[in-house]
Amino acid sequence: MPKTLFKLDLSKPMEQQAHPGHNRWHPDIPAAFSVEPGEVFRMECKDWTDGQIANNDSPNDIRDVILPRVHVLSGPVYVNGAEPGDLLVVDILDIGAFPDHEWGFNGIFAKENGGSFLVEHFPEAAKSIWDFEGIYTTSRHVPGVKFAGMIHPGLIGVAPSMELLQEWNRREQELKMTDPDRVPELATSPQAEHAVLGTLKGAEFDRVAKEGARTVPPRENGGNCDIKNLSKGSRVFFPVFIDGAKLSVGDLHFSQGDGEITFCGGIEMAGWIDLKVDVIKGGMEKYKIKDNPVFKPGPVEPHYSDYLVFEGVSVDEFSGKQHYLDAHIAYRRACLNAIEYLKTLGYTGEQAYMILGTAPVEGRISGIVDIPNACCTVAIPTKIFDKDIDPK
Repeated sequence: MPKTLFKLDLSKPMEQQAHPGHNRWHPDIPAAFSVEPGEVFRMECKDWTDGQIANNDSPNDIRDVILPRVHVLSGPVYVNGAEPGDLLVVDILDIGAFPDHEWGFNGIFAKENGGSFLVEHFPEAAKSIWDFEGIYTTSRHVPGVKFAGMIHPGLIGVAPSMELLQEWNRREQELKMTDPDRVPELATSPQAEHAVLGTLKGAEFDRVAKEGARTVPPRENGGNCDIKNLSKGSRVFFPVFIDGAKLSVGDLHFSQGDGEITFCGGIEMAGWIDLKVDVIKGGMEKYKIKDNPVFKPGPVEPHYSDYLVFEGVSVDEFSGKQHYLDAHIAYRRACLNAIEYLKTLGYTGEQAYMILGTAPVEGRISGIVDIPNACCTVAIPTKIFDKDIDPK
């Protein structure tokens, strides 16, 4: 078994760990440990909320979650020899749940506290607890459904340079100010309150807390991409922006549908991940991988072959307004069409929504050139249900 180089006590918040992780992106957050290229190691991860969600039937903890606390990440890992302009090669060798913590959660976030992809249709908080049994999961809150998970890190990335960090903050603040009072907000600004920054203290902590970017979106460094196929056996090529790369990981999911549409996405869990790192010198220029990571999916995934596929086009469901090749609206309409169908099987809208967020649902941009409508699809594997769901 690989040596555990980042160990956690799940009963303690991240800042009280023997070596705290972090929940902001900044180049000056100290590395938790260093490794050599070619080294294999294990890291333990808390769930993304730092243990704010309990295994019970009340959605109040989802409703009241402290969002500036997320995401608590394990790391950073300093990779010896990695320099700006290199590519950091990260192999995800294995991932799993802790033996005494084999459960996870999914949640629909309230409109006034984060919201979700379908926030105007589902403005209230809701929660489902999912129990793990080997590779399978079921929920007492969503009956009649059982599926194999594809465990993956929702968030994995490297530290930005100071110049890149400043660009993130500039462009996201500019977007936010186009509608500063919007609920949910258009972008998350740096916020010192609830910051966790490794071993930083005093004036350095205060400076980094004010400058550090929130971990909410995916960016050039990878980050919160929530790609369900980035699972065990995958290899990721990250652009390196600072010495040592400073790799971090967290937000583990037992399973997730494409899009992570409930926002508290997939089935969130605490667990462990085994990684191997290497370095391609000068790889950013050599392979023109400069703005975002590239990855090769692993060979391990649930085998489902029979799907019921729902379509959506870029026409607003409230106003009936025609939009031009808008994939966001088209995917939303496909999800809403799937939810309406699942309601005919006896599920509530919230249960149907959480099925789309947790099960290995396949989302596609099926057409993006036929003006004026983009066409997106949501494919639900039929064998996850304990009955035949096809129309008769």
